[in-house]
Amino acid sequence: MPSRLILVRHGRTAWSVSGQHTGRTDIPLLDEGRADARRLGARLVRDPWRARLASAVVRTSPLSRASETADLAGFADRAAPWDALMEFDYGDYEGLTPAQIRERHPGWVIWRDGVPDGETLKQVSARADTVVDWARGPENADPDASAAEGRDVVVFAHGHILRVIAARWMGLDAAAALNLRLAPASLSVLDWSDDGVPAIALWNDTAHLEAHSETS
Repeated sequence: MPSRLILVRHGRTAWSVSGQHTGRTDIPLLDEGRADARRLGARLVRDPWRARLASAVVRTSPLSRASETADLAGFADRAAPWDALMEFDYGDYEGLTPAQIRERHPGWVIWRDGVPDGETLKQVSARADTVVDWARGPENADPDASAAEGRDVVVFAHGHILRVIAARWMGLDAAAALNLRLAPASLSVLDWSDDGVPAIALWNDTAHLEAHSETS
């Protein structure tokens, strides 16, 4: 079976809670975000995840909110930093909420209108393509498998770049990320259909967080 690409968005930060655009500003996790990362890790050490993730290749955005999520989820020993997984550079809109941006630019949508003095959607899409091509590459074949079976690839990163990666995995324009929502500390799986077509097998799964909230 070809490699699956498992996406993990980092845990909660002060800016993710307030809705501020957090691109390259290195905002740390909140205590709640750290707890959510540990709950995610507790889920991933149980079946059906445990066996497949034993040999998984792991990469993380170098920004601390992503790398700490990876560490707390149990991947500190093998999560290598990769700049391709950095969040969208929001330029002049860094730190602003959508409501604040729309006061300046009524009707603004990032996937259509972009950001001033930041990255273009084309540039973000190119980074996403780099991640998708790497995940599908021969370097991620399982060396212990009798055939060229793919190992799972796990990436810890940020909401917008992960949404673009999902769109590009399916061969869609990066702007299709508009139709995808992604919560902090969520788990998603990009896989293949029975016909060998790239597909989404799991999206924005937060069952590990919901189980905790039900008992709190």
